[in-house]
Amino acid sequence: MFIGDGMGVATLTAARIYDGQQRGKDGASNRLSFETFPHLALSQTYSADGLVTDSAAGASAILTGHRTLNGALGVDDRVRRGDCASVKSSSVPTLAEMARRKGLAAGVVSTAAITDATPASLYAHTPSRQWQSDADLPPEAVAEGCKDIARQMLDGPKALQLDVMLGGGQAAFTPSEGTGKRLDGRDLTAEWRASGGAYVETGTAMAAVPKGTKRLLGLFAPGNMMRENARGATQTDAPRLTDMTVKAIEILSQSKQGYFLMVEGALIDKAHHLSLAHEALTETVELSKAVAAAVAMTDPKDTLIIVTADHSHGLTINGGMRDTSILGLLPGNDDDPAKAMDGKAIPILMYASGPGAPPVGELRPDLTDVDTADPDLRNFAAVPLYSAAHTGEDVATYATGPGAERVHGLMDHPAVFQVMREALGLPAD
Repeated sequence: MFIGDGMGVATLTAARIYDGQQRGKDGASNRLSFETFPHLALSQTYSADGLVTDSAAGASAILTGHRTLNGALGVDDRVRRGDCASVKSSSVPTLAEMARRKGLAAGVVSTAAITDATPASLYAHTPSRQWQSDADLPPEAVAEGCKDIARQMLDGPKALQLDVMLGGGQAAFTPSEGTGKRLDGRDLTAEWRASGGAYVETGTAMAAVPKGTKRLLGLFAPGNMMRENARGATQTDAPRLTDMTVKAIEILSQSKQGYFLMVEGALIDKAHHLSLAHEALTETVELSKAVAAAVAMTDPKDTLIIVTADHSHGLTINGGMRDTSILGLLPGNDDDPAKAMDGKAIPILMYASGPGAPPVGELRPDLTDVDTADPDLRNFAAVPLYSAAHTGEDVATYATGPGAERVHGLMDHPAVFQVMREALGLPAD
């Protein structure tokens, strides 16, 4: 399962064009790796309490088969927001937990903190996605005996623990006396090593993990990992999404019973929230490369691969000629004027909301002499928000391999879970 966080249809279209243009090809006729998959559906993304889902509820629906409240993980709609006591009666098994109970291997890869909403939806059962370390727990949650998300990841029964966990979020696992956040003094990475698992913090170390390693934890940043443009510019020793995906498959495929792997392209969403369209497109292409690597390493006769999104974002594509950079401005023709009614250039990409909006009371800027290919450029947004809002339209779901034919038409997110459950031969919960 590949989840492009915030990877709506407009993002896919723009990334397809961007990818082709970057390689000197016609972007409009280009295809991302998974856009060649034979089966396609639209998936509904609403949560149990909202027309628009957040990542926690969206990923939980995909990975548990149950819709829940925005902000909750691994629970159904009986949970009460911020109420630990309600978790016991509302907790539902995740696909990874079901796979582990059957003896399959399971893993997660993300470019976000591994305790962030989407990766945490594989192993955490909590009324709040914010409780990533014990430092994030409110006093009443501590009094009720709540476990933070990082602790749930490494503190549960070994038989149900994930075999491979690769991403960011080191601070939630290590003590505040050092570089971490934990107030209980525990170093969960040391506990993982003591239990026989390998632990790495750099791309070089991950590449050097010996063949035959069965359990691997890799935490490559204190919080979210760097976006690819920044990682490349700084030459930071951290793996790319493709590197982590390949390593996870190498380890998990040793399981004779089979395996389940969830890979999240998390920084698509993180860039969209900041009105950074260039960065979001780059991260979408990175996800496409990871999918291509997975396809190359697996047998289509026995491996189901699904690519989808938890929700969409308010990116729009306003026009442009076939040879116009998707990051640029409308060149102008009979159908698309080069200037808007305010006399200023029209960007091809813009957002419905976000920090790219001009300051309150000011007019939008003239982009004519602006470098629109600058990765740090905040794209224009119509409604000023500190963080761009998710949007509620359906997202695309692509599938190939055994059971892929069940991905078609209009589906609910929980129905995508059922496709994976049946492909793995897991019983209904």
